[in-house]
Amino acid sequence: MEALFKDHLAILVQRCAALFEQEQLDAMLIHSGSTKNYFLDDYAPAFKPNPHFVQWMPFLTEHPECWVLIKPGCKPSLYIYSPDDFWHMTATEPTDFWSELFDIHLYTDQANRLKQINVNGDIALISENNIELPQLKIKHNPESLMHALHYQRAEKTAWEQRCIREANRIAIKGHRFTRRGFFEGLSEFELHQGYLSATTHLERELPYSNIVGLNEHAAVLHYQHKDRIAPSQHHTLLVDAGAVCHGYVADITRTVSQGNQDFQALLAAMDQAQLALVETIKPGISFLTLHEDMHQKLFSILSNAEIIKREVVLSPVERLSITRAFYPHGLGHLLGIQVHDIGGWQQNSKGLMQAPPEQHPFLRLTRTLTENMVVTVEPGLYFIPLLLDQLKSTPLACHINWGLVNELTPWGGIRIEDNVCVTSTGVQNYTRDALNGLN
Repeated sequence: MEALFKDHLAILVQRCAALFEQEQLDAMLIHSGSTKNYFLDDYAPAFKPNPHFVQWMPFLTEHPECWVLIKPGCKPSLYIYSPDDFWHMTATEPTDFWSELFDIHLYTDQANRLKQINVNGDIALISENNIELPQLKIKHNPESLMHALHYQRAEKTAWEQRCIREANRIAIKGHRFTRRGFFEGLSEFELHQGYLSATTHLERELPYSNIVGLNEHAAVLHYQHKDRIAPSQHHTLLVDAGAVCHGYVADITRTVSQGNQDFQALLAAMDQAQLALVETIKPGISFLTLHEDMHQKLFSILSNAEIIKREVVLSPVERLSITRAFYPHGLGHLLGIQVHDIGGWQQNSKGLMQAPPEQHPFLRLTRTLTENMVVTVEPGLYFIPLLLDQLKSTPLACHINWGLVNELTPWGGIRIEDNVCVTSTGVQNYTRDALNGLN
């Protein structure tokens, strides 16, 4: 890991040197972020660091008011906020291996510390808020630089890939627990608490709020509650939950079910289709094409299950109108420091954007895949009453076996999500590797 991080830092320095020349900059100053109390309260939400800071300093993800200063030809400077405070633990002088790679300064007064930073020339400030420093010529989040940084972040260094692989290994421990807990009849709340314990994560350390949905709740795409009382019968469990390693995240979804052979067959078919789709990934493939391929696979699954009547002959537009009622979201997204890593619609380093087409409005990734991109692949099949009612009101309703749909609706839905890395010749599936003990 030490060698990988040193190489990672060297790559970032090399990228910056090229960008500084391109953007006519002399330095870049990155803020870790600030905390802000809730309205009318003296308590703040969990701190979320600036992802640009995390990329340079993934070991201080819980430290607000820190700074990284990058200047050409110099060791990066790290300013760590360590106030005089007897209420909280404060930062101490780091001694880990990475401390040798930075020129480190601990400080207690932010205003005075920032006044002491002197850089000749133009400096890019990467921060949520602008700051007034008369001694510096600051450009706050310059647009062209931000576009370039966001575009580059899609391709992960070997260090970043290693962190995401490890986050997958940790998350799989939680998913193994929730699978067992489903068959033991645990409530959503108990499943969630067990997940935290299995992954040794605090609630605030999760990359996002866990989705733990039993039965019909599996059809709520971003189900936000955890019922403390278990249902009388456990039909389905959908768990969308991740983990974090040095600021880099896993985002995994698994679905298990029991009690209905037709739903079990759908689950098996979706798993097979998802794996088959992943196997087609390689550099040069459009993610939009993958998304459209999944809709075609889903139409075949629904037809084979006789949810769509077998004798039906439909146009591509009609087929898509049906499958979108069962699968309304996008196939996946970029993954890294952020769960939905930035730049998914960005087509080049200049900021050219390609929004998803009108027929796929929720697709988060429209880029052509390149080597070292890490993405999620997460197709779904759901019985969502709102969308099914809309489908019933169209001429296509006559092609649906509504009796079978009604029978399966209490099972909620299916989502299977893996985290994969594009290699020079294909793909590496971090999630399946972790499941098989290969990480």
